[in-house]
Amino acid sequence: MSKVFTITEGLENMGALRTGGQGSVYKGKRVGTIITAVKLLPTPVHTESEEDKNFRNFQNEVEKLKKVNEEPNPNVVKILNSGITESGSFPFIEMEFIDGPDLEDLLKPPHDPVFSIKEVIKVADQLANALAHCHKFSVKHGDIKSNNVKFNVHSGNYVLLDFGLSAMSDDQRRTSIRHAGAIEFMAPEQNEGQLLFQTDIYSYGIILYELLAGQVPFPLTDQGQKSRNEVMLAHVEQNVPDLTELRRQYIPENWSPEKRQHELQVPQWLLQVIAKCLQKDPLQRFGNGVELQDFIIHHSIASPAEGGQVPNTALLQEENERLQDLLLRYQETERMQSVPAVEEADVIRVARPVFYSMIVLMVVLAGAMGLLLYGNSSKDAQENTGKGGNVLRDTTSKQEKPYTEPVNEVTPDTMTLDTATKIKPVEVKPITKPPHDSTKLDLDTAVHF
Repeated sequence: MSKVFTITEGLENMGALRTGGQGSVYKGKRVGTIITAVKLLPTPVHTESEEDKNFRNFQNEVEKLKKVNEEPNPNVVKILNSGITESGSFPFIEMEFIDGPDLEDLLKPPHDPVFSIKEVIKVADQLANALAHCHKFSVKHGDIKSNNVKFNVHSGNYVLLDFGLSAMSDDQRRTSIRHAGAIEFMAPEQNEGQLLFQTDIYSYGIILYELLAGQVPFPLTDQGQKSRNEVMLAHVEQNVPDLTELRRQYIPENWSPEKRQHELQVPQWLLQVIAKCLQKDPLQRFGNGVELQDFIIHHSIASPAEGGQVPNTALLQEENERLQDLLLRYQETERMQSVPAVEEADVIRVARPVFYSMIVLMVVLAGAMGLLLYGNSSKDAQENTGKGGNVLRDTTSKQEKPYTEPVNEVTPDTMTLDTATKIKPVEVKPITKPPHDSTKLDLDTAVHF
């Protein structure tokens, strides 16, 4: 495909995806295989200087958009880049390319002319999440419509696209809306160029109305200025047509009678959301996306059955408390099992690694004691060795024999050197000693001569 113009270095223009009063969206290709969507704004910026009002406004709004992407959200398109085109000096915003149809496509053949209630609730929840995320960072979209919400075929999520109008100045936005804006989705205050958080809320309500009823409240018959003025005036003055009656007309005939009957029972809370979003006075709507999302979260448990009655919340609360109690019991059981229980007062339970460590320590201590005793016994043996080289032996290990008087009694007076050397040690039987103080310990159990 031939290039219409150069966007910027490293970003190839692959042709227009959609054109409109708020600018054109082109399919871009970065160096490699990454496909993106590039939004070109219609007002050129001649100088990239802070003195240029258009450039300054563009930069300020882009900074807000970057803050939105600092915290990723699955329902908001990612802003990848921004700048000024090399040819034409048009401001551009580069976004991720979402592969899939938009809501406008999903309402055309071969699809059904209306969404099922289940799918509408999914869109309501995810689009409210996108608005809450943007409004939390003070970003107002300003151009919410059915072809700016795409279904991502890879993730199954609905994604809010095209933040081009939010990057325009008030004067640019007012001119753009007057000549080429999607007037069917615009809030009454947008006719005066105002952009509020409640403006996005109004357009959100139009989308839900269209998905349920098969058409917007005030359709545009043609692109003539007269038709545009009529729709604009209808948003300001006329009441919104009955949604339920329109849904009855647009429900496909090929649906079974049971399904047709079920799909006509729109939940009351959903009808309340749409009615509040479409109030003429912005102060009567939800204040912002956060308030809208909170309402949906707290009311979406309503049953789509007859009258959209809310189920018994007391039973739900009771069941919730029961499940929480079971969870606490389970956690307590797990905690107790991790701590060994003491069955008896005189039993001490020790963890297996600690027990093995104690055994090793006892073996080491026993070995040390054995070495110490062996060293002491060797020292005693050396001290008990006579000058002649004869060792006085311990006879306690021998078999005990009856005590007998020595045959040759030798006294110190009659002992001579020759006699002393011929005398052998006499075996004696240990004599039982009288009881003594138990605190004294006799280590020697042999009598030596």
